[in-house]
Amino acid sequence: MNKPTHDFLEYLKKERNYSDKTILSYQHDIDKFFNFILNEGVLMDEVDQIVIRNFLTEELNSGVSKRSCKRRLSALKGFYSYLVREKVVKENPFLLVSSPKSDKTFPRVLYKDQINEIIDNNRKRTDPLKVRDQAILSMLYFCGLRAAELVGLNVQDVNLRNRYVRVLGKGRKERLVPFTEECKNDVQEYIDNLRPELLKIQNKPTPALFLPDYTYTSDTEEKAKKEPRMTTRGLEYILDKIEEKTGTFVGLHPHILRHSFATHLLDNGADLKVIQELLGHTSLNATQVYTHVSVEAMKQAYIDAFPRAKKK
Repeated sequence: MNKPTHDFLEYLKKERNYSDKTILSYQHDIDKFFNFILNEGVLMDEVDQIVIRNFLTEELNSGVSKRSCKRRLSALKGFYSYLVREKVVKENPFLLVSSPKSDKTFPRVLYKDQINEIIDNNRKRTDPLKVRDQAILSMLYFCGLRAAELVGLNVQDVNLRNRYVRVLGKGRKERLVPFTEECKNDVQEYIDNLRPELLKIQNKPTPALFLPDYTYTSDTEEKAKKEPRMTTRGLEYILDKIEEKTGTFVGLHPHILRHSFATHLLDNGADLKVIQELLGHTSLNATQVYTHVSVEAMKQAYIDAFPRAKKK
């Protein structure tokens, strides 16, 4: 990694409070571009619109999606703005390049019946980890948390008496999210009964709310002592195992439950601004995608139910 890139990533971490995952994504995008201009024999301060267009063309031809190219351009635009500010280069050539228009995609959501099915079937499990997994399902769906937000929760972040959780979102932005009585009961049971047992496995105190069980996840006990907090990868693994153990295969993923949370709120009349606050979106534009999801669901319901809707 060259010095300008290192300094930029440190700036994102220390001054902009970006998450480690976002910083890693920026690093990947910048490294990809530097490898390209290195092969082209172009220096950092010689980059122009033609070089950028050639880079985009190569990315698209290699199968990179328009959405990924758009994100990559955004990262590089921010990087070069930083370089201009630090007087490393004279101008930002990315300001004059428009992003490729990405195909409009809507988040996949689960029907309420599917949500009820996975939650109800998980309650029927008899293995001890059912209690933790039930609390995880409840927190993901009833609070609409991102994967990183869930694994980052500490015990003291959850107020069971008043039924809300303090969440540290993107950019370390804090928000309070309420939850249902059902969710409260699931989390309470986990904290009282199973979490103390999982702590014994680790033999190390930790404030983390959700703990992994390394006999369950194929990781070693030694690793558990070093990394007592559940990871986002571990969370995805647990959701896969929930499907296997319940026999309910719906493509379970943290973001699908988050999307379902937002869509179901909207379907039941919640204000878009309220949903924005609950999700921790900085811009309302990010939340408005769920209005399209609801419109699509409404169209499908109309086609399925109206007598002459299928007639040409």
